[in-house]
Amino acid sequence: MFGNVAAFDLDSDTLKNSLFDNSITPTGDATSANSAYGAGVWASGGVADASGWPAAGRALGSVVIDAGTSATVKLTAANTVSANSTTTLASVYGCLIHDTTLTTPVSDQGICFLSLGGTNSVTAGTFTVAYSASGVLSISL
Repeated sequence: MFGNVAAFDLDSDTLKNSLFDNSITPTGDATSANSAYGAGVWASGGVADASGWPAAGRALGSVVIDAGTSATVKLTAANTVSANSTTTLASVYGCLIHDTTLTTPVSDQGICFLSLGGTNSVTAGTFTVAYSASGVLSISL
């Protein structure tokens, strides 16, 4: 995104949250091809529940880009919640936020990755990723 390789429209493109275990080592300077869902470090280690949280992720809702009046730009969204209350997930350590609208230079281009602060799980329940009040992504200018 910051290398001007892809033209993201973050407040109108479809963004998804895919969950991962602790077998991956994310990097902030991966190429476009290696930051996409299903590629590079994101090619394995996914955590999913077929009906509650598919491997390809759950869509982010209420996405807003807030340039505000300060020198910070934030991407905010409603918390992402599993599709049902019977979801079972184990060893969820983090997630990849990716854009499913763009296809160039690659499909499912990664935007950012988030650590969930340790292992998280749910058994036959609802799984929620609660985003910071500072946003899903926050950039200080």
